[in-house]
Amino acid sequence: MATVNFARSLATTLEFEGGFSHHPSDPGGATNMGITHRVLADWRGRAVSVADVRAMPRSEAAAIYRRLYWELCACDELPAGVDLAVFDYAVNSGVRRAMRTLQQSIGVTPNGIAGHRTVSAARRADPAGLVRVLCSRRRGFLRQLAIFSIFGRGWLRRVATVETRALSLAAAAPKPPVSQPANKELPEVNLTKTILESRTVWSNIVGMSALAASLFGIDLGVTEQSGLIDAAMKIVAGVSFVASTVFRVKASKAIG
Repeated sequence: MATVNFARSLATTLEFEGGFSHHPSDPGGATNMGITHRVLADWRGRAVSVADVRAMPRSEAAAIYRRLYWELCACDELPAGVDLAVFDYAVNSGVRRAMRTLQQSIGVTPNGIAGHRTVSAARRADPAGLVRVLCSRRRGFLRQLAIFSIFGRGWLRRVATVETRALSLAAAAPKPPVSQPANKELPEVNLTKTILESRTVWSNIVGMSALAASLFGIDLGVTEQSGLIDAAMKIVAGVSFVASTVFRVKASKAIG
C-alpha cells in the first residue's frame, strides 16, 4: 500500500502491453504501450490519428495510467500486491470490471467504484489470498472471451506473471504491529510488611496489652503506650531492612 508501487506495477504492465500495435482483431484498434486510440483521444480532449498514437511519449502514457487506472482503482490505498493485481486487470480489461471483481472477492456490493467500503474491506483481507482470488477470477473471465483462442495464451502468461510478482510484493510488505494484551495481573503486595508497619495495628496491639496489664495492677499511661508503639515500629522497620538486604545479597550471588 504505497505510492512507490505504481512505478513497479507500471513496469510489469508495460512488459506485456509493449509498443505500438494495430492488430485487426484487437477491439481497441491502434494501441501504444497499452493506451488505445480512444483513451488517448479522451485524455487529450480531441480527435487523434493513428500517427498520434504511435508518437505518444512514455511520460504521457505513465500519466494516463496513473490518473485513469491507478487512481480510479484507489491503488495507493490498497495493500501491496493487491494494488498490482487490480491495476493490471484494469488496464487489460477495464477499470469497472477490475473493481467489480475486487468487490466480489471481498464481499462488497459490486458497483465498480473504488469507495471507502471497498478499500476498508480490501485492507482487512489477507493480501496473498486476495491476490490469488483476483487472478483466478480474471482467468475465468478471459477464457469466456471470443478472442481467447487468439490472445488467450499470452493473457494467461501475463496473469501468471502478475500473480507471482503481486505475491512477492505482498510478502515483502511490512506487517502491521500486533497489539500486546494488557497485563491485568495485580502487582504482588507484601501484606505482612504493610500490616506490621501500620501504626493503627500497633496502637491496637499496645492498647490490648495495656488493658491486660491493668488487670494485674500495672498501669501504662498514654505516654508510655505511645513510646511502646514507636519502639515497636522502629524494631519492625529495622528487621525489614536487614531481611531485605540479606535477600538481595543472596539473590545477587545466585545470579552471579
